[in-house]
Order: sequence, then C-alpha cells, then structure tokens
Amino acid sequence: MTAGPITSEPADAPPAARSERQKLRKHFGRFDILFFLLCTIVGVDTIGTVASSGAEAFTWLIVLAAVFFVPSALLTAELGAAFPDEGGPYIWTSRAFGRLAGAVNNFLYWITNPVWLGGTLAVSAVTAYTTFFNDGKDLSTSAFYVFTVAFVWIGVLAAILSFDVGKWIPTVGAWSRFLLLGLFTATVVVYGVQHGLHGFGLGDFSPTYAGFVGLVPVLMFNYVGFELPSTAGDEMTDAQKDVPYAVFRSAALSVLLYALPILGILLVLPVKAISGLGGFIDAIRQVFTVYGGHVAGDGTATLSGAGSALGDLAAVLFILTVLSSGVTWVMGSDRALAVSGYDGAAPRFLGVISSRFGTPVRVNVLSGLVSTAVLVLAHELTNGSAAKLFGAVLGLAVSTTLVSYLGIFPALAVLRHKAPHVPRPYRAPAPLAISIVLTALVLYACVQLVAPGAPTSWFSSAYAPDGWTHAERWKYLLTELIPLVGFMLLGVLFWALGTPTRRAEAKGAAPGGKLLG
Repeated sequence: MTAGPITSEPADAPPAARSERQKLRKHFGRFDILFFLLCTIVGVDTIGTVASSGAEAFTWLIVLAAVFFVPSALLTAELGAAFPDEGGPYIWTSRAFGRLAGAVNNFLYWITNPVWLGGTLAVSAVTAYTTFFNDGKDLSTSAFYVFTVAFVWIGVLAAILSFDVGKWIPTVGAWSRFLLLGLFTATVVVYGVQHGLHGFGLGDFSPTYAGFVGLVPVLMFNYVGFELPSTAGDEMTDAQKDVPYAVFRSAALSVLLYALPILGILLVLPVKAISGLGGFIDAIRQVFTVYGGHVAGDGTATLSGAGSALGDLAAVLFILTVLSSGVTWVMGSDRALAVSGYDGAAPRFLGVISSRFGTPVRVNVLSGLVSTAVLVLAHELTNGSAAKLFGAVLGLAVSTTLVSYLGIFPALAVLRHKAPHVPRPYRAPAPLAISIVLTALVLYACVQLVAPGAPTSWFSSAYAPDGWTHAERWKYLLTELIPLVGFMLLGVLFWALGTPTRRAEAKGAAPGGKLLG
C-alpha cells in the first residue's frame, strides 16, 4: 500500500485531533510491527541482571512467560485490534477510566523511556565499546559524553524521521538480535565442548521466594511492550489483522531469545562473576576465545585473531541492539504523549504532528533533552561509576514502567463492559481473569520495588538490594517513592494544562457543553 496521509476521521473527534491526525501516514505493515515488537521486548541490557541471580532466574523466566507474558499478549491482541487508534495504551486507559487517569498513566509511560535511553542503554553501549575497542579501559569524561550524547541524539533523530524511514532502525535492530544471540548461543555450545561448562543440579533451579522478589520486577520489565506498536495505530496499514499476528509471533520468539542467552551465561560464568552491567558482555568475550584468545587463571578473557574480530562484530551488534531498543520505545511513547496533547490530557503544544515527517517532533526533542539531562545528572551524582549509574537508572525505569501498567491491564475487562458493541476481530478468553491476574502481579512487583520483602520481611538481609542495610530502609523507600509521586503529580499538571483543549472539544460538541475529564 502506498504511504499517504490519513483522511478518515471519526465524527466526534476533537478539533485538535482531527487537525493532527490528518498529518499521519499509513506505512506500518505486518512485518514492520513484528520487528518493532522484537526490538521493544527483547532487550540485552538486562540479561546480565537476570543471570546474576543464578540458575533459578531461568526457572522464573519460564514461569513468568506462562503466567504473565502470554496473558499480556492475549490482552494486547484484543485491545490493539478493537481500538486501533493512534496513542494505543493512552486511548485504552483514558476510555476506560477517564482523561485524568489517562494523563497520569501516560506521563509515567512516556517518562520512563528518555530516562532509560539516557541512562541504562547509553551506559550499556559505552561499556560494550570500552570492553572490545578500548581494552576495557574507561573513557575520559569528555570522551564518555561525546559517545553517550551522540548515542542519545542518533536515537532521537531516528524517532523524528518519518516512519517509512525510521522504521528501518527496528528492522536492523531485530536482525542484530538474531545474529548476536544466535552467534552467542552457538558459540556457547562450541565452548562447552572444548572447555566444559558449569554444572547445575536440579536443586539450583528450584525457585525461592527471595529470588521471586528480586527477579519479578526485572522480568516483568523485560516482558512488557506488546502494546507499543499500537501507539502508531493510525499509521498501520491493517491494525485489526496485523496486531494479533505480530503479537503472537513475537511472543514465541522473545521467550526463546531471552532464555537461550541467559542459560548460556549461567553455563559459562560462575554466578559470583556475573554483574548486572557487564554479565552478557563478559560472557561474550569469554566464549569467543574459542575463535582465538585465552582465559587467564583469574577468569580474565583476552581475545586475539578471529576471536578479536568476532568480538568486535558482537560489540557492534550489541550497540545496535540497545540503540534499537531505545528508538522503538521512544517512537512509541512519544506518539502516545503527543496524542494525549491533542486529546486534552497534556499541553496542546506537545500534541503537534510534523507535517513534514508525520511524527511528533516536539515530543521527540523533549525526550532527547530529558535523556541528556538524566545522563549528565546521573553521571555526576555517581562520580562517573558506570555500574552505579546503570543500577540507579534501571531501578527508576523499572518502577515507572510497571506502575503505568496498573492503568493499561485493567482496561481489557473495563472496556469489555463499557464498549461491548465495538467490533473485536480477536477476543481474549476470560478477560476479567486476565485483567485481575496481570494487575495483581504488577501491583505486587511495584510494592517489592519500593519496599523489598514487604510486608513480612521488609528490607531484611535476604531482600535488601546490594549495598543497602536494614537501617537504611526508609531512605531507600523515599528514593523510590519520591520520583514516582513526582511523576504522577507532573501527570496531573499535564492534564490541567490540557484544559483549554478539552474546553474547545466540549464547545465543539454542543454549545455550553460540559467540560470533559
């Protein structure tokens, strides 16, 4: 289908929405959505964090795939096909619970991504670069900023470009994942044949409650994102058919692409040697010694010859993979924020689609500025420690992301009740049960993020994050809660700033019409 502007508008669309939607273009096809979803869900930046919990991490990965990942795929397949409007999760939440709830939820959904791009992803990329291209030595402060700021703004530029151009970043990113994770998994087999692997007894895979508390938030963070392509619903060529197709196929591929490298890391590295930031990168360097290089007695791997060349290739693929993760999330969440801007749940200034690119350029630039600010602030507050920067920003990204799903997941059951006559090309089974289970799991994970071990063993030695003591539990609680509450208040502020847009809609609907919430 030839890309072109959207001309059909619902009769009751707000004036601002009708104006902006005319600038959107349909050029997001079935395989574009599939590749977009793979980049959205399969992130390599948290593989080391999951693997650092040991063999039981693999067990919880599979359990969460069954009780969380698959139900969320069913939920998104129905909502994305039944309500294929631009804005996706914002539209679902605001239709189910009103614009105020949609505004707060959507702000949390959006803010996570520039924070994640400028923190966790940028640091992961620079770590891969220094490991393979700089002999493991840290970059100078100026070189660090040149690399990471360029990383952030290349991602922003990709988000600004028209979707028919920008969508190639997710496509390249998807193939980078296939190549990187496929090469790593195959090399683990070769490494095991030559050197043997770390053995595991069945007891090592036994799930524990402490492991559940520590792993569930990060695993859920890895497993969310099915709804992201629906933020560009009006740009899809056939959302009602293509969304379920892409969701179910990406679900199967994503579990495989997570499970194999995590198992590979556990087989190659002792658990005590796996770090959240460098675990996957260190495992790549170690197994690639089968192509050239050696592992010293202290576990330090040195690559040479073909091993060095393939290591450099893996580093490039890793950087492309984390970049494409950031680009897809920024593309999607920026669109959702722009929709809330022209729908009256955010400042109208942000709800503008570029006539030239068909993208929300103003929100894209805002995301870039927030990413850059987070990058500089976090780097200075952690005194340049990449590991501390990675951990601090990842925790904030996980918490803000998961809280936003407290609005998205219940929408399935609510909209089945509020809009029963909307055509549903795909209907999820047991919608009430799916909404309840997913919402309960996310709520539990959110509690554990801010108060690990609560309610019975809050911040005991088994549950306190590394580097924290029981006496610091209130300080930790505040460091987690204050940003969340602050972001929620900013969401309320955005809703208040959208009052003129809502008022214009009410006047357009009927003289003296009621101001919509």
